[in-house]
Amino acid sequence: MPTWDSIVGYEEGRQKVVTRMRTGYPRFFKHPVVERLFAKAKAEVASDQEDVIVLPTRAAVQRAHRWVERQAETAVRITSFHGLQVLIVPAKAKATADAYWRFAGEVVSSRQAQDFLDGNLREGNKSHLISRALSKYTGAAPEDTFIFTSGMAAVTAVLRALPGLHEGKKTLQMEFPYVDSLKVQELFGHGVVYLNDATGESFDEALMRIRQGEFAGVFTEIPSNPLLRTVDLHRVAKACEDGNTPLIVDDSAAGPYNVDSLKYADVVTGSLTKWISGEGDIMAGAASVRASSPVANALRESLRADSTDSSPLYIGDAEVLLSNMRGYTKRMETVNANGTALASWLAAHPAVAEVWHPSLTQKENYDKVMRPGGGYGGLLSFVLKNQKKTPKVYDALRVSKGPSFGTYFTLVCPYTLLAHYTELEWAEGCGVSANLLRVSTGLEPIGHLLAVFEEALAYG
Repeated sequence: MPTWDSIVGYEEGRQKVVTRMRTGYPRFFKHPVVERLFAKAKAEVASDQEDVIVLPTRAAVQRAHRWVERQAETAVRITSFHGLQVLIVPAKAKATADAYWRFAGEVVSSRQAQDFLDGNLREGNKSHLISRALSKYTGAAPEDTFIFTSGMAAVTAVLRALPGLHEGKKTLQMEFPYVDSLKVQELFGHGVVYLNDATGESFDEALMRIRQGEFAGVFTEIPSNPLLRTVDLHRVAKACEDGNTPLIVDDSAAGPYNVDSLKYADVVTGSLTKWISGEGDIMAGAASVRASSPVANALRESLRADSTDSSPLYIGDAEVLLSNMRGYTKRMETVNANGTALASWLAAHPAVAEVWHPSLTQKENYDKVMRPGGGYGGLLSFVLKNQKKTPKVYDALRVSKGPSFGTYFTLVCPYTLLAHYTELEWAEGCGVSANLLRVSTGLEPIGHLLAVFEEALAYG
């Protein structure tokens, strides 16, 4: 989506944009091969008045069955499909079924779909090898590291594992999160209390409520996405310990090379799709349990079941991820340097009003969780002083444009438009401008990156 107008066209469903798109972010925009899989399943098992979603396992489709029936208030059914599972729904419930696919993250990957269509669906599992490789960065034991088919599948599995959830407790979200992390708590939990600004009196009050044991769990991101803010994790962790409340930290924005969240959190989730893969050609997620956590055993039991029975990473995807991970350390050294340099340069640019990056934003809190030898990451956001000129600047940027991050090439997107188009006023109220541009720095020479941004900012 190279232009601002194409972003708006996609969000509004304009056919001249949507019909030209060959692919998109997998949970939002199904890969063409996955669409072929869905079409094949519909042709074989559904009527003209019905639609389908295909899921990887029996456990996943049974959970989707229960959720869709409750949400859509209609009967749905399940059938096996040559090694995969199909949820068959009335046409009116298709949007609800698609929402489960998106938010739960228990998806069939394009690689898995291609193998299925080729008659070569593979058995077996190599997640234990990823757990072993990942543990070198997270500090969690391999047996306490659980691999899923997506980052959101990991987050959803952790939510389900919280003992307090079975008591009907709400969760607490601290700081503005990645959109689907909040949606998962709203849709699959018992509601969520949202603290947009975890500072001052409101933060003190939240800590008091945590100590009183009010919540099933406390969720936050280190740093947050897209504002790259970092809560005072030491104070949050102490309150959670006092209240016997699990603390869940997502480190996707910086990655375990840069931050050690597990020394504070009971469980750390992360998208392996991003920095750890670095190629943008694989989707996966992880949840790592701190062995000394008082809820470690309960978390282990639930996450082990979900990572093997509900949303296991397909063996073909695992093999690609294992290959991609070999370059993780080297990539992050360059990404960290580029991210910090670009953030500093943007902060001094006369056309730029504000920049968010851990080197500039709540740096003291971030420094407390930064690993020795780590850095501030390659994810940053900024807004212009004249925000009306943002579309021209975006259009003029000669870099790749899209909704993900963590690739070896620099990637830019108007984050708020993509993530919150139907709730822009709410996002603005949370301090996230509709004209915010999020940048994921890649491995290009920093001189080239600065020249590209200088050229585009001439329009600002």
